Amino acid sequence: MQKPEEMGLQFPCQFPVKVFGASVPELGERVRVIVGKHVPDIRESDFSVRASKGGRYQAITIRVHAQSQAQMDALYLELSACELVQMTL
Repeated sequence: MQKPEEMGLQFPCQFPVKVFGASVPELGERVRVIVGKHVPDIRESDFSVRASKGGRYQAITIRVHAQSQAQMDALYLELSACELVQMTL
């Protein structure tokens, strides 16, 4: 994994996190709980959800006010470990 300075990131910063999974109600709920553990000041307006053309999948974008690389690493690890999440970017 690249170091933050190699990616041009300087913390704190705004960082979009994208989560993809099947279009089930539990996905959004689970993502909100996981993100809330790592980003305590997250607001509902920081989330946006978009369904795929066929409606089988959904993409959730979260605008995170990232404080550190460690915070982002922990968030990505927990999101990726969730059985409802197919991909995290």
